Amino acid sequence: MEEPSVSTSATTSRAVRFESFGGPEALRVREVAVPEVGPGQIRVRVTAAGLNPMDWFMTSDAETAARFGLSLPCGFGTDYAGVVDQVDDGVSEFAVGDRVFGGAMSRAVADYVVVDEAGTIAVGGEAHRTPDGVEDRTAATFAIAGCTAAAALAVVKVGAGDTVLIGGAGGGVGVFAVQLARLAGARVIGTGSATSADALRALGAEPVAYGDGLVDRVRALTPGGVSAVMDLHGTDTVLAARELGVPDERITTIAGQVDGITSANGANAPRDAVEEIAGLVAAGRLRVPIAASFPIEQIRAAVERQAGRHVHGKVVIDL
Repeated sequence: MEEPSVSTSATTSRAVRFESFGGPEALRVREVAVPEVGPGQIRVRVTAAGLNPMDWFMTSDAETAARFGLSLPCGFGTDYAGVVDQVDDGVSEFAVGDRVFGGAMSRAVADYVVVDEAGTIAVGGEAHRTPDGVEDRTAATFAIAGCTAAAALAVVKVGAGDTVLIGGAGGGVGVFAVQLARLAGARVIGTGSATSADALRALGAEPVAYGDGLVDRVRALTPGGVSAVMDLHGTDTVLAARELGVPDERITTIAGQVDGITSANGANAPRDAVEEIAGLVAAGRLRVPIAASFPIEQIRAAVERQAGRHVHGKVVIDL
């Protein structure tokens, strides 16, 4: 996709907003004032924003939103990529014209996003340099899914010689988790639907159908047993892991809570994990399949596609 020219002449811009909590039907594209930088901040002209399940989960109702520090009206989306077009005088790490990617909780699907030079996704937003050779649509998928995958691998300590079972391997986090596990030297068994088998093989996983009989199918594939498990969809793979004899300390989940199991959170990913992922993509050692891209005006259709949970790869908004 083409990069926009750097410009600060606009006074209004587009942003996706929630003015009431709910599903895709509550999303609105609004004209808003172009934000200005404050101390220690940069402004990014966003060119692409990646969608994640947490985007619509956080804003589904007032109680859930409050847990994430959100209140109405609020923005939407967290992952972004684009070009720096304004910097505060005190900023030293970035300059106008730099290509960057990162995360800004619940405000990334907008023409402009202001983030802290030294912030976090949840507090102030964060930015990283986009490596040469990585296009913005791809870079806009790294922050949440990449960090969550890296955190999951760290919890179960995936390494050479492991046989890893990944539940929901074809989803947005799964595409990173499968490849990172393979790069760590592990054999990967990935659960999915029959239609996802080819996509899983392309990532380096051996596909196995989820649902009733999963334990027997995994045993048939791995007579030597499974040594680590990551459940990226719910808790069904966690329950299968225990039946397969995997110890609790080598099981993790990202979308459910199970007593005795340590959950993985992208906020706890190893330091510099997202930059390492970007480097692997730039080097051609990791790829991110883009399942679909939509213009911002079709945000509702994009969220419905992503929320369907049968997407093989990432869904991205073009701005």
